[in-house]
Amino acid sequence: MTFGTIIAEERKKAQLSQKELAALVKKEDGIAISPQYLNDIERDRRNPTSDFLIEQFAAVLKIDPGRLYYFARRIPEDVKASPENEANFVKAFRAFRRDRPKKKE
Repeated sequence: MTFGTIIAEERKKAQLSQKELAALVKKEDGIAISPQYLNDIERDRRNPTSDFLIEQFAAVLKIDPGRLYYFARRIPEDVKASPENEANFVKAFRAFRRDRPKKKE
């Protein structure tokens, strides 16, 4: 799975064309993204340029933004390093690693 494949899959579930989804996803300046930019994202040629766009995709497609941040390999601004977040982040990461399935060798 990649960010692009998730966007494409969820767009199809929502029965939206690329053109329709592109018109619904707005950049910070309020202008919609282009269908070509969306096509590039879905084909993993480009990544979303900002947290704002990740949040827009999540809202329009009605999916958890955390899932999109994970596959975009980004940390949301409100979670990024700060003295109060660092300890919680370390605990969460340890728990994540402990609870994930073990790889078969």
